[in-house]
Amino acid sequence: MRGRIDDLPAKAGDGYAAMSSLEVFLAGSGVPKDLQHLVKLRVSQINGCAFCVDMHSKHARQGGETDERLFGVAAWRESPHFTSAERAALDLAESGTRLADNPHGVPDEVFEKAREEFDEATLTALVMLIAAINAWNRISVINRTVPGSHTPR
Repeated sequence: MRGRIDDLPAKAGDGYAAMSSLEVFLAGSGVPKDLQHLVKLRVSQINGCAFCVDMHSKHARQGGETDERLFGVAAWRESPHFTSAERAALDLAESGTRLADNPHGVPDEVFEKAREEFDEATLTALVMLIAAINAWNRISVINRTVPGSHTPR
């Protein structure tokens, strides 16, 4: 991962380890892996994080995601390829990422739609997922982490 700070993960030490621990929690949460990839991809698109868009597109493809759905994430509202649960998660992710666009933060109707689709534990993990990818995006954008430098395992 190259960028302005050479070997940022090593230099960030415990801070990077803490972020990585959050990813371990998310991997074991009730949020399905394919939905995690879609949310991470959409938030990364909104935040203009080329590194994360590249990485999460690759992870999603590796997980079996179709091109139609990957290409449709940017216009998920108009795309027929997403379930009601995925739409609720993507709407929550967009609202939680674009906080400055709404003086009251995430609209109640957006949150309630997500609550209808997910149990409390999964919804809580989804909130953590949205917060985590926003933080990762900011790290990579500030650092100008180079897209294409990540290879999925």
